[in-house]
Amino acid sequence: MAREKAGVVKAGSTLVLGEVEANLVEIFEGQSPDAVWLAGKDWECETNDPTPEGRTLDLRTPSASYKQVRLSLHGPHQGRNFAAALAAVEAFFDRRIDEDLVRAAAAGVSSPGRMEIVGSEPTIVLDGAKNLEGATAAGHALLEEFTFRSSLIMVVGMLAGKDPGSMLSALGARQARLVVACRAPSPRSQPAEDVAQAARALGCEAVVAGDVAEALEEALRFARPDDLIFVTGSLYVVGAARAALSARRRAL
Repeated sequence: MAREKAGVVKAGSTLVLGEVEANLVEIFEGQSPDAVWLAGKDWECETNDPTPEGRTLDLRTPSASYKQVRLSLHGPHQGRNFAAALAAVEAFFDRRIDEDLVRAAAAGVSSPGRMEIVGSEPTIVLDGAKNLEGATAAGHALLEEFTFRSSLIMVVGMLAGKDPGSMLSALGARQARLVVACRAPSPRSQPAEDVAQAARALGCEAVVAGDVAEALEEALRFARPDDLIFVTGSLYVVGAARAALSARRRAL
């Protein structure tokens, strides 16, 4: 996988690299970029703290440092992503980026379907985590920013080929009061009962719904105003949830 990704690096370019494992760095350096800016050495997200609106970041690049930058995205991975993007912009323009522009970009950025808050009382969060790495990042964000102040109900559907037990474990399903399993709206969907069985194997209470809209209604029926409903497992599920929530609001 690293060798495939390294194929995009062109000789003479400046490579902004977030990978820190020495054996993987060597693969990227082997593509002969003109310069390599390494995470933790040349650029870094030095402070990455949660806030109700997202994150507060202290950022460092080869040319500057930016303190107490407010990022309108949730999850510690988003702070690291923003730091990498800032370093890449600086590398492209070959100069320090105006601080007001950095702050405006951080405050205005959005990432639909990535730890996106779309409802309140109960809080509803969408995240299209579709692989183990994404599920792990989402699970960390939930633990740090949300579930400490509410109980958790999960709506989960995923595509075939994923290990539902590993995905649910990474997402933090053991903390959930209820897992509502559903099919993703795709011919490649994993059966909802398989997801529910995996949840039960982790010690979770789990029920099966026919589709995403039905799963959301089931979650809302069980939820208290201070609960959190987390919809995840696939971008297909997130897209269907967004449509179902819009239709529900129009009907109220």
